[in-house]
Parts: sequence; C-alpha cells; structure tokens
Amino acid sequence: MTKFISTNSFTIKKTVSYYFTHITVAAAVAYAVTGSWVAAVTLSLLEPTVQTIVYFFHEKIWSRYDRKKTDESGTDLAPATEANRG
Repeated sequence: MTKFISTNSFTIKKTVSYYFTHITVAAAVAYAVTGSWVAAVTLSLLEPTVQTIVYFFHEKIWSRYDRKKTDESGTDLAPATEANRG
C-alpha cells in the first residue's frame, strides 16, 4: 500500500482536491433544485464519491497514454507524468 501511495501521490492529491470541489458544487446544485439540505448532502456525497473513483482511473489512463506517446516518438512531447513530477 505504501508503494501505491508513493507512486501515485500526485494523482491522489489531485483526486482528493477534485473530490471536495465536486462535493461542494453538487451540494449547492442539489440544494438549489430540491430545497432540502438532507437531499443535497445525500446526493452530494453519493455521486461525487463514485465520480472521484472513476476520475482516479481516468487520470491513470491518460498518464499511460502520455507515456506511450513519448515512447513512440522518442521525444518528450507529452505533459509531465506522475513518475517525473516528483
């Protein structure tokens, strides 16, 4: 587990940031639509939690694509990947 965290620390940090941003927006929208804080909190915790898990894997897929693109061209044209971000 420690290796997983150290290998993916940048993506994990981005994922956590995204999660809290998404919860805040989802709660505000759900409250505006329903007028109920109970419904707003329920919806804002359920959907962003699932979406955040999907986002993590979305980032990993793009990172893999960037590495493949760099390997094929022989030139580092792709944005920085998790491995060289530190």
